[in-house]
Amino acid sequence: MSGGKPSSKREGVEEYEVESHASVNKEVEVHVEHEAIFHDHVPIVSYYNDRITPLLDAVDRLRQLQVVKEGIQLPTIVVVGDQSSGKSSVLESLACIHLPRGDGICTRVPLIMRLKHHPSLVPDIFLQFNDKTVPTDEAHVANAINLATDEIAGNGKGISNTELTLVVKKNGVPDLTLVDLPGITRVPVHGQPEDIYEQIANIIMKYISPDESVILNVLSASVDFSTCESIMMSQKVDKKGERTLAVVTKVDKSPEGLPEKVNRNDVNIGLGYVCVRNRIGNESYEDARKEEAALFATHQLLSKIDKSTVGIQVLAQKLVRIQASIIAKCLPGIIRKIDERLTDCISELNGMPRRLSSVAEVVAAFTGIIGSSRESLRKILVRGEIDEYPHVKDMHGTARLVEMLNQFSTELRKCSDHAKNFMIYEIEVLEETKGIQLPNILPNTAILTILQQKVDEISDLPVGLVEKVWAYIRGVVISVLNHHSANYRQLQLFIGRAAHKLVDKMKDRSIDWVTEIVQMEKETDYTCNPEYMKEWNKLIAQQQSVIDNITNFGYSKVTIDGSREVVVGDLRGHKHVLLEAFDLKMRLIAYWNIVVMRLVDNMALHLQLSIRNFVNKEMEKEIVTNALLGTGGGVAVERMLEEPPSVASKRERLNTSIKLLRESKEVLANIRDKIEWGDH
Repeated sequence: MSGGKPSSKREGVEEYEVESHASVNKEVEVHVEHEAIFHDHVPIVSYYNDRITPLLDAVDRLRQLQVVKEGIQLPTIVVVGDQSSGKSSVLESLACIHLPRGDGICTRVPLIMRLKHHPSLVPDIFLQFNDKTVPTDEAHVANAINLATDEIAGNGKGISNTELTLVVKKNGVPDLTLVDLPGITRVPVHGQPEDIYEQIANIIMKYISPDESVILNVLSASVDFSTCESIMMSQKVDKKGERTLAVVTKVDKSPEGLPEKVNRNDVNIGLGYVCVRNRIGNESYEDARKEEAALFATHQLLSKIDKSTVGIQVLAQKLVRIQASIIAKCLPGIIRKIDERLTDCISELNGMPRRLSSVAEVVAAFTGIIGSSRESLRKILVRGEIDEYPHVKDMHGTARLVEMLNQFSTELRKCSDHAKNFMIYEIEVLEETKGIQLPNILPNTAILTILQQKVDEISDLPVGLVEKVWAYIRGVVISVLNHHSANYRQLQLFIGRAAHKLVDKMKDRSIDWVTEIVQMEKETDYTCNPEYMKEWNKLIAQQQSVIDNITNFGYSKVTIDGSREVVVGDLRGHKHVLLEAFDLKMRLIAYWNIVVMRLVDNMALHLQLSIRNFVNKEMEKEIVTNALLGTGGGVAVERMLEEPPSVASKRERLNTSIKLLRESKEVLANIRDKIEWGDH
């Protein structure tokens, strides 16, 4: 490779890295090549720690702050592999420490491994979990991990998605942060939950799905790569393999066909392959690297693999280089997202009602809620404005009230069926109310008798309209009051009760009023409306022709007013009273039109006035009086305006997020010069 053009099988790696760190990558690649060819067995350590370490420390600090809870993904190298793929051996070789071993799933929680080159020859190793730090050492680290895992996931064989962080500061290790996930298994063993595969798959998909994640897929040389569960999972989120790097383990046990399988790349590993030899038995890590170098240099088949893609040291340098690239690529976006999220949280917090700390503030807030509710109701129920609820038709008050009045008018007219039993009832009433008087004068008793019957027939309709209107008003009022008092649950309950009580009172007043109006229509007949005489004169002008059609020709149907056809029975036996009956019928038709119009108009005027009084005077007086005079069930105003748990929780959550985001912003501000370096 000697610093020239990269081979085709490494193009995916080069494309990934070209976006940033070009000069640094070239420097690192020279060292990688030197190690791959001459096998100097130098410590696996980054060659530009002074540059990348602050960036890596910043990302780790953001991870500790749990900035991911704010929806901000961090650049991460995620280690996945099928059970027994050799994943633990690879991680041990990178960290130069012993990890837990045994049958079944050893890694039962996401293990964040933070490796840091340490100038001291004495390693500094500790675990972080459940908000505490537990120191350990090389001899006891595996046991410490097991104990911490049991504390997090229980003593059984179950798994948990709660993270455990292992920090290894040791001379010669690369500056790397890796997330090791549970090995994939399909068949639960004794003590494991039946859905162990689904649980592990969910954890893996959570970590590998973000675009900021690089997937380190550990594959055993003995298996068909295309059938590996880990490959199939990574292909779901990284179809082209652009952020997937493969590590092939156990190459000494299954060398046949491996060079061809790696070169062929049937499973789209865009960042390339690295083949490694696992440490065997009690080999030291230094001896293991020597044996690995000798294996790839002398083995009949394995020596054919490109030296730039073999060995733990090559893997370490490749991971360091990829890590540097994704951090430099992602950090500017992370800074932007943190700024945006911080701005949103501050805005949301400022939009919440402030805490009320004095009686004066409580009373001011209380009257403010009532005042804003009253203004909304004026818009909805009085002025007919729809800007507050443009798409909620039920809150377009005046339009809905007009619809109810129109329906009321239609129902009244439907009850005025003058064609049914045409003149029969009028004849019966005239026969029963006749008196000693001039024959051409209609008895007023007859008119009132028929009028009372007709009013009785429709007397339920005005009361029904009143109940319907005030039920609608109640719904609108409660919606508006709830909206303006949304942050004060106690107040909501109080004003809801007060509003219900007042609406019922207003409805009862309206029912009393409409009952009196209906009674007036029953007790007397009067109008000064000229339309009455105009209509009656037009109808009475047909009197003789209609009577002739009935008596002389025996018509069963006759037309009134040129268009209204009515059905008549055999009225020829009542010739002596037909003229008076026809006159009475026409008077009632003309007058009933006036009655209907009068009822609709009066109902509209009454309801409009009642609603205006309710909104402008009654509502505020009722609620404020009850609150301030203590008639609201003994609930003081201060108590009513206490923050409900949901609002207090939201305020606490926003304050926590703001604190976290500000700390995160400060972390990144301290390395801004390093980020700018990374962009060059």
